[in-house]
Amino acid sequence: MALAQPKIDLADALLARHATPAAGAKWAETARRSAAERLRAMGGPVRRDEYWKYTDPSSLTADVAPPAALMERDGTSIFSQVDRLTIVFVDGVIDLAQSDALALEGMTIEPLSDALGADIHWAQSVYGALETRGQDPVPRPLAALNTAVAGQGLAIHVTGKVEKPVSLVYLHNDVASDAVIHHVIRLDAGAEMTLLENGPAAARFNKCMEVDVADGARFHHVRAQGRDHERRAVTHMFARLGEESSFKSFTLTVNGVLTRNEAIIEFTGDNAHATVAGACAGDGTFHHDDTVFITHDAVNCESRQVYKKVLRNGATGAFQGKILVKAGAQKTDGYQISQGLLLDEESQFLAKPELEIYADDVACSHGSTVGAVDEDMLFYLTSRGVPRHAAQDMLVLAFLDEAIQEVEDEVLANAIRNRLGGWLERRSNSGL
Repeated sequence: MALAQPKIDLADALLARHATPAAGAKWAETARRSAAERLRAMGGPVRRDEYWKYTDPSSLTADVAPPAALMERDGTSIFSQVDRLTIVFVDGVIDLAQSDALALEGMTIEPLSDALGADIHWAQSVYGALETRGQDPVPRPLAALNTAVAGQGLAIHVTGKVEKPVSLVYLHNDVASDAVIHHVIRLDAGAEMTLLENGPAAARFNKCMEVDVADGARFHHVRAQGRDHERRAVTHMFARLGEESSFKSFTLTVNGVLTRNEAIIEFTGDNAHATVAGACAGDGTFHHDDTVFITHDAVNCESRQVYKKVLRNGATGAFQGKILVKAGAQKTDGYQISQGLLLDEESQFLAKPELEIYADDVACSHGSTVGAVDEDMLFYLTSRGVPRHAAQDMLVLAFLDEAIQEVEDEVLANAIRNRLGGWLERRSNSGL
């Protein structure tokens, strides 16, 4: 089937509007050209595309990033109580002056531009490679765009067990910033690290992260998206899992006009485990989309998807999650749950859970529900003297907590609970 001309034109326009990154090594330039060719072959994303039917991508592909007013920062990070190595990006550009030294035992960290400029570098086996694998069977044009044009990001090579988390802080100082960041991460056999991310990043943000998890390695990821009300973001997280490896990712999202987070995970080694989870709360023009695709291509692997969304004042939440079990991937255990809690009649939750199974010895399940706050529980709490708004907030936090429980580190989990509690309290006090 021939590609529609508007999609072809959009792909060319997307590539043309981004400045050409600094020239890299031959392998890096090959990867960028290949990504550009992939984008042209699939075309730019439009609302008519199957995996964009719940989310309008036009503001993510517009010629100019829609402006996003800056919110005043209180100077505290959601992870401020955690001993961590901090790396700061300002409107998508690494700021070494505000960052800690890029040195931590058990790993090497360097700017992506340095890695892409080296003739021989481990990043060659990761940069664009996992993104390419994740384009089949579902095209992900904004990820291909990212690989083609990204000049900012990090290359992280984990060789041992890293005791201190690496914290990426994305600051937003320009109301019209249009940032593209790409991170490549490789964990050697038996290695372990925790990656933290927080901050609004830019008026419009396109981030791609490729994580190669070798045999027996463990990768922990906790992300907080929020602060600026008018920001727009699309993120892609590609992961490849080796034998007996573990990948766990949790995302908290509050605020923002439009957020689309994609997670594409592939099991290539037996006895591996992956969890992707998210909790979001939004008001008004808030639109939040989680799109997940997990491929089981190994024996005795377990995957979990746990997503909770609380929506009010006309906010919209979307979830598209798929578990693909290939032939031979016996003893797969795949679990998926997506739930929406609507606090008014104007909000909506859209869901498309999918299972595609070609093995016969599996245990896979999916469920999706949407509903309002339980009036009986509200009555129970208010009858015991709890103000109605406080009672509703308690029930909201209890609803979201199933997703938060997927965070292994209790300190990080409690930081997320505190941030959500503060967000709900501020909105109760403002009358929203």
